Amino acid sequence: MNKPKLWTKDFIIVSGVNFLLSLIFYLLIVIIGVYAVNEYHATTSQAGLITGIFIVGTLIGRLLIGRSMDSIGLKRTLFIGLILFVLTTALYFIQLGITFLLITRLLHGFALGIASTAAGTIVAQIIPKKRKGEGIGYYSMSSTLSTAIGPFFGLYMIQHASIQFIFGLCLALGIFSLITAFFVNVPALEGITNINGIKGFKLSQLIEPKAIPIAMITLILGFCYSSVLSFISFYAIEIDLVRTASFFFLVYSIAVLFSRPFTGRLMDVKGANYVMYPSFVLFAAGMLLLGTAHSSFTLLLAGILIGLGFGNMQSCSQAIAIKVTPPQRMGLATSTFFIFLDAGLGFGPYLLGFFLPFSSFSTLYMILGVVVLGTSGLYFFLHGKKEKASMNAML
Repeated sequence: MNKPKLWTKDFIIVSGVNFLLSLIFYLLIVIIGVYAVNEYHATTSQAGLITGIFIVGTLIGRLLIGRSMDSIGLKRTLFIGLILFVLTTALYFIQLGITFLLITRLLHGFALGIASTAAGTIVAQIIPKKRKGEGIGYYSMSSTLSTAIGPFFGLYMIQHASIQFIFGLCLALGIFSLITAFFVNVPALEGITNINGIKGFKLSQLIEPKAIPIAMITLILGFCYSSVLSFISFYAIEIDLVRTASFFFLVYSIAVLFSRPFTGRLMDVKGANYVMYPSFVLFAAGMLLLGTAHSSFTLLLAGILIGLGFGNMQSCSQAIAIKVTPPQRMGLATSTFFIFLDAGLGFGPYLLGFFLPFSSFSTLYMILGVVVLGTSGLYFFLHGKKEKASMNAML
C-alpha cells in the first residue's frame, strides 16, 4: 500500500517559514548582546537580559495564542504572528536606548511565539496521520538547521558587515516569510470547539492537560540542554578549545539531520519508546563526555551524541504531545509543548548561574548528564508505560 504523501507544497512552505523565523532568532541571539555593549555600553547582566527577554516574550505569545488559535483560525493566526514579527523586526532600526531595545526584544519574541505556534499546529494538521512522527521529525529539522546556520552567519556578519545591514537582512527574511505564507492552504479541522466561550477562567484554556506529562519531560531536558547553548563558549575558553567549539553545533545539527528521518519512521512503526529510551542514554552520554572533554575529538563527539539524544527527543516529544491530545485541541497541545520547552531553555541559564560559583563547567555538565539519565525513569511513569501498553494493544 502506498504511503500518504508527506512532502506537499503546504508542508514545504510551512517548514520554510519556520526555518526563516528560527534563523532570524538564532542569528540575532548571538550578536544582540555584543551590539548592546558596543552601542549602549550595557553591562554584562544587561546584555544577558536583552538576550534572554526575547524568550520571555515568546512564552507570553504562546500562552496567549494557544487558547485562541482555533477560534481565530490557524492561517489567520499565522498571518497575525508574521505581520507582528515583521513590524517588530523593523523596530531594531530605531535607536532610543537600552529600555527601548528591551521592549523591542520582548515584542519580537511575542510575535515569534504566535507565528511559530501557529506554524507548528498547521504542520501537525497537514501531515498524514500514519506519518506523523516522520513528518514532525522532518519539520523539526527546519529549526535544527537554523541552530547551526543562524549563529554561524551572525558571528560572521558581525565581523564583516554593519549592524544595520544585519537588521535589514532579518527584516527582508521576515517579509519573505510573510509573502510565502499566502500560498499555504490549511484544511479545516473538524470538531473544533471554541474554548473562549467557556465562562470563567480555567487552566485548560491556556494549557492542554493531556500534553503536560510529556511537556514536563521536555522542560527538564530543555533545562539541561540550555547549559550547552549558554555556556559552551565559556567552557571552550576554559579548556582551550575555542576554535573547535565553533563547530560544535554544526556536528550537532548534522547528527540530527541524518538521524531524524530514521527515528521518525521508527516512532511511527514501533512507538515513541523505541526512540526516547535510546535518546536518553545518548543525551546523558554526550553530557558526561562533554564534562570530561580535553580534546577536539572528544568535544565534537559529545556534540554528535547530544544531537542524537536531545535533537531526536525534541521532535519525538512534540509528536507525543499531539498524539495524546484530541484533534480539536491540537493548537493548545502544540502551544503547551513549546511553552515548557522554552521555559527550560530560557530560564535554565539563569538558574544554573547560581550553581556555577560553587562548581566548574565540567562538573555542571556531568551532573546534568546524570539528571538526563534519571529523567528516563520519570518518563516511564509519566508516559512510557502507557505507550508500551498502547503498542501492545495494537499487536
